Amino acid sequence: MSQRPMTVNAAAALEAAEGAAAIGFGLFVGVETLLGEAVDPATAIAVTVLALAGGAGMLGCARGLLRAEPWSRAPTVLTQLFALPIAWSLWQSEQYLIGVPLAVVAVLALVAALSPPSTAWLVRDANDEDQDEDEDGGNDGTSETGDGNGSADRRPRSDA
Repeated sequence: MSQRPMTVNAAAALEAAEGAAAIGFGLFVGVETLLGEAVDPATAIAVTVLALAGGAGMLGCARGLLRAEPWSRAPTVLTQLFALPIAWSLWQSEQYLIGVPLAVVAVLALVAALSPPSTAWLVRDANDEDQDEDEDGGNDGTSETGDGNGSADRRPRSDA
């Protein structure tokens, strides 16, 4: 595997920072709920669960980017696209200290995740794995079940 491009490192770091912030927010809301400070406990519990799950998902995407997992780029891009309207809403409600950094991070993460070096690295590594399977004899056209179509031991290729 070649050296990971700086753009992938940047996208992963920004995605991880957002994931950590979401988990922190989820923990804060959860503690407030347990202490009886929540105005609407049912909504607070839902926010807690969504923030913790979303943050864990973002951390998983950041890890996937660092490990050259091609699947990780789409959810990373989606989380940034979701962050932009949230940042705009925060801007409109005059919460500039949260909205502006969120917008900056979202735009930077989008640029990093969609940059040509990131794309080339993620796509090349996925294609290299497919070629390694072919060279090692890992795919002889049969799957472990012997059905002959090879679908169980090959990932779909994006260039097929």
